[in-house]
Amino acid sequence: LKTLSGKTHQVITGVALIQWSTRRCLLQAESTDVHFQKLSAEVIRTYLARIQPLDKAGGYAIQEHAELILSELKGSFTNVVGLPVERLRNMLAEWQHIEPA
Repeated sequence: LKTLSGKTHQVITGVALIQWSTRRCLLQAESTDVHFQKLSAEVIRTYLARIQPLDKAGGYAIQEHAELILSELKGSFTNVVGLPVERLRNMLAEWQHIEPA
């Protein structure tokens, strides 16, 4: 969290839909900018006391007490959680309208 303090980083997730029998494939990626507040040692201690940081990529969970550490999120919230649900939903809709190869 000290490394992320006051900085912006990107969470990028790749999503693939594959139909093995036809070799049909749809690949996309989702990118989200996560802006961190300047974090004091006290805020970091408070945050870490409220979550389980060792099982989180980057040592934080956007869905748990994000108000303590984040200043802004540009993009998909669910992408940062782990799966860009909106992107997947759009891909599934697109998938249904593509003719098989």
